[in-house]
Amino acid sequence: MRLQRFFKFSWILALAAGGVFGAAQAQEATAPAQPASPSVESPREPQLSMDEMAKEAKSILRAMDADLVVVSKMLGKAREERDIVKVLCLEDKLSQMEVTRKNAGERSESLQGAVRAQDKELAKHAFTLLTVLKERMAQLSAEANQCIGVEAGFVGDSQVTVDVDPTLPEDPSEYPSSPIIMIPPSCVSCVL
Repeated sequence: MRLQRFFKFSWILALAAGGVFGAAQAQEATAPAQPASPSVESPREPQLSMDEMAKEAKSILRAMDADLVVVSKMLGKAREERDIVKVLCLEDKLSQMEVTRKNAGERSESLQGAVRAQDKELAKHAFTLLTVLKERMAQLSAEANQCIGVEAGFVGDSQVTVDVDPTLPEDPSEYPSSPIIMIPPSCVSCVL
């Protein structure tokens, strides 16, 4: 009896020691975490000179103004049609677009000030924000088009060009000449 108890205690002690040793090995095997690098690289970082950024900012603002005019016309047409759903949707998009345009104007002024002061970092920052606002305006314009039911998949006329490989063999299979006739299913649970 005493011998059995000794063997049972030995097994429990061996399993516990193995568990502790295994956990210690697992912890030693993992590498310590590397601290995060303090530098942040932006995928949108502009590669333009400061004068080019200022010119691009002006063209971005002109495009935003054109988008505002288009959506305003769509809103006027929706009001004439008395389509309340389109009017509400377009009013929402137009108000968001106006706020975006106002912010873009402020960023453009900041960019112009940075160009005058020859502060390249501030100019990059202002231009990056202006680029983000340009993307937001494009998104809002697409959403405004969806308000009136216009697909945003493509702009302009589409053209399809089909090229058939001349080395393909002819299709020798025969197709049925008559249509397939379907017989309606029989009544499974008819209730009279």
